[in-house]
Amino acid sequence: MANKKDDIEKKTAGSAIAPDKAAELGAEEILAKYDPEFSFRKLKGYWPHIVTAICVIWSIGQLYTAAFGVFPSTLQRAPHVGFALVLIYILYAVSRKRTSDTVPWNDLILIVLSAGVALYHVIFYEDIIYKAGNFDNLDFAVSLVAVLLILEASRRVCGIVITVLAAIFLVYAYVGPELPGFLAHPGFTVKRIVTFQWLSTEGILGIPIDVSSTFIFLFMLFASFLRRSGIGDWMTNVAVGLTGGAVGGPAKAAVIASSLQGTISGSSVANVVGTGSVTIPLMKSIGYRREFAGAVEACASTGGQLMPPIMGAAAFVMTEFLNIPYINIAIAAAIPAVFYFTGVFISVHLEAKKTGLHGIPKEDLPDWRGLLRTRWTLAMPIVAIVAFLTYGFTPMLAALLGLIAIIAVSFLHAETRMSLKDFVQGLEDGARSALPVVVACATAGIIVGIITLSGLGLKMAGGIVALAGGSVYLTLIFTMISSLILGMGVPTTANYIIQSTISAPALIQVGIPPLAAHLFVFYFGIIADITPPVALAAFAASGVAKSAPFRTGIEAFKLGYGAYIVPYVFVMFPSLLFIRFSLPSFVEGLMTTFLGIFAIGACATGYFRRPCRWWERVLLLVAGFSLISPLLQYEIAGVAIMVFLYVRQRTAVKREAGIDA
Repeated sequence: MANKKDDIEKKTAGSAIAPDKAAELGAEEILAKYDPEFSFRKLKGYWPHIVTAICVIWSIGQLYTAAFGVFPSTLQRAPHVGFALVLIYILYAVSRKRTSDTVPWNDLILIVLSAGVALYHVIFYEDIIYKAGNFDNLDFAVSLVAVLLILEASRRVCGIVITVLAAIFLVYAYVGPELPGFLAHPGFTVKRIVTFQWLSTEGILGIPIDVSSTFIFLFMLFASFLRRSGIGDWMTNVAVGLTGGAVGGPAKAAVIASSLQGTISGSSVANVVGTGSVTIPLMKSIGYRREFAGAVEACASTGGQLMPPIMGAAAFVMTEFLNIPYINIAIAAAIPAVFYFTGVFISVHLEAKKTGLHGIPKEDLPDWRGLLRTRWTLAMPIVAIVAFLTYGFTPMLAALLGLIAIIAVSFLHAETRMSLKDFVQGLEDGARSALPVVVACATAGIIVGIITLSGLGLKMAGGIVALAGGSVYLTLIFTMISSLILGMGVPTTANYIIQSTISAPALIQVGIPPLAAHLFVFYFGIIADITPPVALAAFAASGVAKSAPFRTGIEAFKLGYGAYIVPYVFVMFPSLLFIRFSLPSFVEGLMTTFLGIFAIGACATGYFRRPCRWWERVLLLVAGFSLISPLLQYEIAGVAIMVFLYVRQRTAVKREAGIDA
């Protein structure tokens, strides 16, 4: 009896399901293998203390500006980039195959230069303003070094694709007169190009870094403190306890837990190995195929960036590009995100029904009622963030108050109470997690700066529309393809920044509302992580599941089908984003989209009321696409097909059970 009581107390405390040390070490290896963002040096000696000190100073500085106001433009942004560059050259080796436990002399030089180019803005701030673009050779030299440092940092952290892309745009700015057709422009000198990038507020230190140095960093700290306080583990345990006992329960728990964790994480891969170290073994334990288990976690973790209230870092950049409050974006994204996870949830349920998989035994589940009853206060930081944003607080202030709420709430329970060491580690983890976002924003700023300088953006938008012949659907398809291809090698935030400059204006030209256009490219940039042949989130999940990477990617592609459909739906039914709102259109969009997603999910899994024959799957696919069409006659046809198949399969199930239909 005493043992049973101890078990209940453990489950209630939220410690029933947690990754062990071996799993954590395996997760670190998987992160480093599949995502260069996490291939840190394993430093020894005094270097770890130096890293901690720099991270803490940086984090405290960001908290200071959140509390007392930001500094003037480049005085806020240049040191932000400088801190990131210094930490990158300490933590990341020139090659993942040449890591060491110390920092070599060549990187020491890059560290000094990184600090120098940032301090240049601080020391000569007024001089740079008064020069008004008439820069001298020293300005040129500093700017050239800054651009090269950012390109190399980007290569180490984000990979070669975005670095090469930025380099191509820099060359494009120089060779403009030699280019044919609409690509041609007057051209610029090297001095003009690099000083524009580093000494103005339209290149590297433009809007993306502005958002990174204000909103994004603070939400990275918020997510870091959620993990450090154990609130993230509590959310996972609640999800497992709530759904783990149902048909296919562990997979459903993975969907819920990853959506909750992913909304505070800017990385699909990090979320996969974090939540997946718990959920994937649970899914495998009840009989899910390894590839399917990995795919479920990959889809759920990737979709977390689509889920309000916090979403991914790119959503904060969107607020500046569209000049609308962040809460408006979060509200608009809510229903599409629910549709996405509904699609994954349906596929998980149908797969479990098809293969006869049951849930976790009740005695092995965390007591979710006890977790909510005794630890409900742990949800308050998330609730607080939503409330602050809803009441019109700036994202900076909302994140700061949310951070304070985490610290306050953590002291209410012995298991979550944060020590001074936890607080320092939270500041360090937040700064470390911000590095990929900062360098991605800086590199994307190079590309956006060249697009602005050369006028390429308007030309590209016009070119896409002309190529599509003015067709809305072809413009959407071309934009989708370009976003997916770019997303296979470029981080989510950078992908959105580039596409919002090139492709979103094309969508707006053909009559799509600006918010819908930006969310469209935002969606496809994110789901590139589950799109073969380069599906990073799925490949990382395969590392946890010990499954075949490409087959896991194919399964994730099938499971995440909703993400490829939902953007087209909210473009056709903008009422679902609460823009151009019409109640009949809103209700129609809700009902037909849900049915359409269910039909396509049944087609993908091959199960409706019972296993489907090949022609039934074809009919389900036709019904699904008919239902998401904005044309009433197609929607009616889709409903008719689903009713026909439902009645037919229900009759067959009764006949097989020996019941008179």
